[in-house]
This record gives sequence, structure tokens and C-alpha cells, in this order.
Amino acid sequence: MKLLHLDSSVLGANSVSRQVSAAVVDRLRQTDPGLTVSYRDLTQTPLAHLSGSHIAAGQGATPEPSLRDDIATGQAVLEEFLAANIVVLGAPMYNFTIPSQLKAWIDRIVVAGKTFKYGAQGAEGLAGDKRVIVTISRGGFYGADTPMAAAEHLETYLRSVFGFIGVKNLEFIAADGLLIGPDHRQKAVTGALQAASSLNAA
Repeated sequence: MKLLHLDSSVLGANSVSRQVSAAVVDRLRQTDPGLTVSYRDLTQTPLAHLSGSHIAAGQGATPEPSLRDDIATGQAVLEEFLAANIVVLGAPMYNFTIPSQLKAWIDRIVVAGKTFKYGAQGAEGLAGDKRVIVTISRGGFYGADTPMAAAEHLETYLRSVFGFIGVKNLEFIAADGLLIGPDHRQKAVTGALQAASSLNAA
């Protein structure tokens, strides 16, 4: 069983999403000591954002020499994702959505013919055999019953993206209200860590 662990927070040791994603991985290691874990830090080793040259190369054009290493890295990222049985993703909310570093990663794994295809019935996801666990952190409250619900483009976006590529086993652990005050922060972190420690076995 292979697990791919990714983090996208720029806050390093001060990141709640990183803390909770690590707790998830620890929990799954406990339930399956034979679990093979690979780790990618999307801020320490960021992927380049897609350009027109990337798209042209993907459609068969000879890549520019300056892009060859980056295209090879993107292919490795895609293969890494395809090989994983479980994906654990730390995803903080920045300005109501995902970090740009995470978007760059998503652009490398949402690939026609690899993780989805188009057919007579429209798009069909090809990555449905994975378990994806996302640990999200948000400074405020963005639930469906809150005034800020319409500004939530983190969890809603990730549900759409992973659903598009066929992932049905998708779980979220959220730490909300982190900037409301110290008490709210402690309560949110404790609750998220408890949820991580009680996850079902890998």
C-alpha cells in the first residue's frame, strides 16, 4: 500500500494544516506498519505554473529546451499520484481558495487520458480507486450556514477537482476559526487532531 503525503502551506512549523496532515499519516502508519510513504512539500520544491509552451508540448510539440526538465518533473508528479493508493493533502485557505503552489500541482495531475477522459457521456474520471484525505485550515468560518459561505473556494474547489477525476473516497478534516482568537484556535486544532487520530485504517 502506497501513501503520498503533500503539504502546501507556506507557514512551515507554524502551519496547522501541516500539523494535522502529519497526524493523519501517523495514524495510517499505525494501522498499517507496512505502508510506504512518500512526501512532497509543494512550497519547498514548487512546481512551475503552466504556460502556453507546456500546453503545446502536451499536445505533441517539441518542448523548448528550457522546459524539458520541468516537463519531466511534471510527469514524475503525475506518476507519483497515479501510483498512490492513499493521498494525504494539507491545504490551507489563502484569500478564500487554495495556495497557488497547490494549484500548480493540480494542473500536473488533472491530465486528459491519465486521470480523466471525455466520452459520449462527457467527462469520466479515471482515478476512482484512491482514498484522498484533505486537512484544511481556515482563519474564519465558512460553513453552509454562515455569512461567508459564498466565499468558500477551498473545500468546494477540491471536492470538484477530485470528483472530476473520479475520486469517490474523499475525506476532509477541517480546523476552522483559527484567527478568531486563541480559544477558538486551540479548540479547532484539538478537534482536527482528534479526528485525525480516529481515522479508519488504511
